[in-house]
Amino acid sequence: MVDTTNFNGKGMIATSAATARIRGIHESEALHVVERFRRTDANTISYEVTVDDPNVYSAPWKVSMPLTRDAKYLIYEYACHEGNYAMGDILRAGRAKDPEAK
Repeated sequence: MVDTTNFNGKGMIATSAATARIRGIHESEALHVVERFRRTDANTISYEVTVDDPNVYSAPWKVSMPLTRDAKYLIYEYACHEGNYAMGDILRAGRAKDPEAK
C-alpha cells in the first residue's frame, strides 16, 4: 500500500504533462491518494487507487486494473532528465517565440 498526502494543490489528476493533450482536474491540498498492489496469481497484480479530495469531489472515487506479466515486455531504467532531448527542443521553441530572443 502507498498512502500519499501533503499535496501542494498545484498539480492535476489525470494529466499527461509529456504530451499536454490531457488536461486534468486540479487538486487541492486536501488530496489523499491510496494505492494498493495485490498479487492475484503468478502473472497478475491487481492495482487499485482511491482518490479522495473533499475540496474537489463530492465523494472519493476508485480505479482498478490488472497489471499482467508479459515475458516479451522489457522494462528499462527511466530518468526523466537523462537523455531528454525534448526538453532542449521545448526551451528553444519557447525562446524563438520570445521577442527579446530575436
